[in-house]
Order: sequence, then C-alpha cells, then structure tokens
Amino acid sequence: MKFNIILEQADEGGFNVSVPALDGCFTQGETEKEAIENASEAILCYLEGLEKVNQIKSVPKAIMKEIEVHF
Repeated sequence: MKFNIILEQADEGGFNVSVPALDGCFTQGETEKEAIENASEAILCYLEGLEKVNQIKSVPKAIMKEIEVHF
C-alpha cells in the first residue's frame, strides 16, 4: 500500500510527520530519513490497530463501547 505523508520542519528541530489518510496518525524524526522510517512504522501500527478493532467487532457476543476519560 502507498500512503502520502506530510513532512514539516519542527521549530525545535527535526521533522513532524502526518498521514492525511489515517486520522490521528502522526510521528516525528530527527532527520528526514528517520521521520520517513518512523512514518512507515506508525502506519503499520495504525493498520494493525484497525485490524484488532475489526477482530473485536466480529467476535460474537463481544461488546464494544466508547468511553471518555478525564484527567
């Protein structure tokens, strides 16, 4: 699979990365190369998480609820 990523230079140095197709998928890196490598890992983790959610939803008698946590 191919994903577009957005690299932005961070004020404190390095790069911030976002993946527009995956809401909330962000990472960073000290160099552009590191940021891209981290983006690849973040995308894989994001997709793995979606797969786990789908497995939960497909389990008979499983109940999935959204909760809000305050701190």
